[in-house]
Amino acid sequence: MSQVLVLAEHVGGTLSSGSAELLAAAAQLGDPVAVIVTAPGSGAALASQLGALGAVTVFVAEVADADSILITPQVAALQAAVAASGDVCAVILGNSLDSREAGARLAVRIDGAYQGDAVGIGSGAGGITVTQQAFGGAFTVTASAARGIPVISLRAHSIEGAAPAAAAKVVTLNLGADASATTAVTARHEQTSASERPSLQTADIVVSGGRGLGSKEKFVLVEQLADALGAAVGASRAAVDAGYVEHNMQVGQTGVTVSPNLYIAVGISGAIQHRAGMQSAKTIVAINKDADSPIFDVADFGVVGDLFTVVPQLIDAVNARKR
Repeated sequence: MSQVLVLAEHVGGTLSSGSAELLAAAAQLGDPVAVIVTAPGSGAALASQLGALGAVTVFVAEVADADSILITPQVAALQAAVAASGDVCAVILGNSLDSREAGARLAVRIDGAYQGDAVGIGSGAGGITVTQQAFGGAFTVTASAARGIPVISLRAHSIEGAAPAAAAKVVTLNLGADASATTAVTARHEQTSASERPSLQTADIVVSGGRGLGSKEKFVLVEQLADALGAAVGASRAAVDAGYVEHNMQVGQTGVTVSPNLYIAVGISGAIQHRAGMQSAKTIVAINKDADSPIFDVADFGVVGDLFTVVPQLIDAVNARKR
């Protein structure tokens, strides 16, 4: 079978939560092969983890400055892995900022076809196809690369299932010096936070609040529901513009695009800008007192009622099931 390369992201030796999904997607198209860039001495442990997630081969590039040089080592490692493999039918990456940039750069280097923000992937007589949402989610399109190796950025929670565990073969990549201009981290100033909520982009459950909350103080109701469910917290653009939360929590066309298994919209009318960033969620629950709100057009379940009555009852019900 042809090989499908996957860029495995990690932080401090811990693989990103999306690694298993990317390898599962790769297994649907061919032999899943992982590519990892890491500091010297930590490649073997990461390769073992990737094998357990289904990688039959792991290309390891150990780079002294792996934690401080941005993007360039990943692009070089992917390019080297494509050359070493000889029979690559696709490259799949996550939808993080780093992965998207690495994928676009790689496509230029290998004369491939970059296909971003895919929500599905498949293969047939015409080759590999990807499913994407276009025009703010108003249309769903299926596309395939006209030429070259497709380099695909996959939105989180788009693929179900898992690749079978494998005894990964480890191949060391010697990247040498890359002449490309690069960006390096010269200092780090980490912001500490008491929140232990999952990342908005990768969370299985997202609870978002809108202008219907009425104030920054009342937005805490959304946070309480999210904490009860172990969910991430999001917001509509209207809530962000009103100052209820920071911009990095905005879900929508000009914010974060999410695709969780469960999305709960609280006090959100459902303007097209917001729906474009969340309507690929597996299950959507809307809570709004206006029965004519557009959010109900995409919701799987809708609750028409005062959120200040409904949400506290929902929190109590969730907490009662935990006891």
